[in-house]
Amino acid sequence: QVQLVESGGGSVQAGGSLRLSCVVTGDNSRYRRDLGWFRHGSGKEREAVAAIDKSGTTSYADSVKGRFSISKDNAKNILYLQMDSLSPEDTALYYCAFGYNVRWWSRPDEYNYWGQGTQVTVSS
Repeated sequence: QVQLVESGGGSVQAGGSLRLSCVVTGDNSRYRRDLGWFRHGSGKEREAVAAIDKSGTTSYADSVKGRFSISKDNAKNILYLQMDSLSPEDTALYYCAFGYNVRWWSRPDEYNYWGQGTQVTVSS
């Protein structure tokens, strides 16, 4: 059974940085998986933030381009999200997601497994 555990969330002032991590366990297909980050802010719909596919190709939401960077360490089975220049609009619960054959990276139903989330709060 695949499990995802996020960490690295917290409270930060606007302009600050955080790095989220997501540890993937229970899966041996490290080179055949697609991974993504989503977020769900209060009163907002769940939003795709970034994704990295099995070949290492990255995708980003327009709202985070140039500020966020997604990466992965296949050897350690860890997915990262480096978040810089944070603003209050980035406040949300951030989830990592895992899929075997993701065609549309921003669609939640393309992913097979989800973590429990880590809270990011950005104050002005």
